[in-house]
Amino acid sequence: MDWRDKTLVVTGGAGFLGSTIARLAAARGARVRIIDAFLPETGANAANLEGVAAEIHRLDLRHDPLETALAGAEAIVHCAAQISHAGSEADPLGDLGHNAVGTLRLILAAREAAPDAAVVHASTRQMYGRARSLPVAEDHPIEPPDANAVSKWAAEQYWLLEHRLRGRPVVSLRLTNCYGPGLRVKDARQTFLGIWIRRVLEGEPFEVWGGEQTRDLAYGEDVAEAFLAAFSAPSGIYNLGGSPPVSLRALADLLVAVHGGGRYQVKEMPPERAKIDIGSYVADDSRFRAATGWAPRVPLEEGLARTLAWYRDRLPLYLRGQP
Repeated sequence: MDWRDKTLVVTGGAGFLGSTIARLAAARGARVRIIDAFLPETGANAANLEGVAAEIHRLDLRHDPLETALAGAEAIVHCAAQISHAGSEADPLGDLGHNAVGTLRLILAAREAAPDAAVVHASTRQMYGRARSLPVAEDHPIEPPDANAVSKWAAEQYWLLEHRLRGRPVVSLRLTNCYGPGLRVKDARQTFLGIWIRRVLEGEPFEVWGGEQTRDLAYGEDVAEAFLAAFSAPSGIYNLGGSPPVSLRALADLLVAVHGGGRYQVKEMPPERAKIDIGSYVADDSRFRAATGWAPRVPLEEGLARTLAWYRDRLPLYLRGQP
């Protein structure tokens, strides 16, 4: 897509992925509008929007009017979500409100204000549950391990229903673990790697639970490229992976090496987390690559180096509360 003078709405646009997508689209000439509630328990951070040419609408998808922010949009990227797995188990109704109700309200508002807008939805590989075999393709059974995976699956299905019933172009990207500048690092609500990065920069040890699980981590700028490329793909569900798979223990070693120091402790996973952990995961994203020509370009070591460099001077901005 030629993004010059196209109007793109990014929900959750102050968060890690949303802001990375917004920055890339704005650099390519898009008129970017951001919808974000700036809730303290999410990844939203004003520091993520530094230098991003965008119109910001501070709105909550669950109850605020959305039509003005959506009016005339030609494309929508839907990243706004509650993604904490432990948080979803502690408050499943709240989790459902953020992910399913918020998404449905966005869809209804878009029917009125942006009926022709194409959509790319940020989904998750979590809904597959424990992989029966690796790599995981899109036809793997859906076996949600926690409330968050259920609510995210519901959000995805609402968008796919919108495509089937109304013909709206919709792509849902089931993401692997993503990382990079702008990631929430104050705790582990967004991903385990966030708190690892904080501890390394603070000179404190971090914990590796288990250690033998494998992941194929995706760097934020690569993911942003994938989201924009997805607007050229046929409607449907696509997995999105990243770098070649690495064990968590090997990832911890690499993070310490790239930083030039650090310590970690391997611990048994707490029982309450073990119940909802998916074990090893590697995406088969060949369908998406074939449809778009996309491929990740940033190697894991380089991505970690860029991420650490970003936070060295900015860490206090990511540890304080939201304005």
